[in-house]
Amino acid sequence: MATQRVSSYTDAGSLNKYSVAALALVALAVLSLWFFGNSGLAILAVGAGHVALNQITLRGGRGRRLAIVALMVGYAIAALALFTMLTAIPAMIQQYNA
Repeated sequence: MATQRVSSYTDAGSLNKYSVAALALVALAVLSLWFFGNSGLAILAVGAGHVALNQITLRGGRGRRLAIVALMVGYAIAALALFTMLTAIPAMIQQYNA
């Protein structure tokens, strides 16, 4: 008689791939901001972080903290980009009027 082996691996205990992708994208966004002054990858990191949190809430799994850290850093980069853009507008207007 053959016995069936039940795997101890469950989907609820696995690490969410989108949370890892969000953390990797936010790391690339920080490097891109530091070296090139570009903050575009932060949008992708925030999107992946929200997808990861939604999947973890619906399906379970690990990686919630990774997704939250990615969201925090991604939104901080976006706020920094918005602040920089808003502070540059008066200088551009002044240069245009001169």
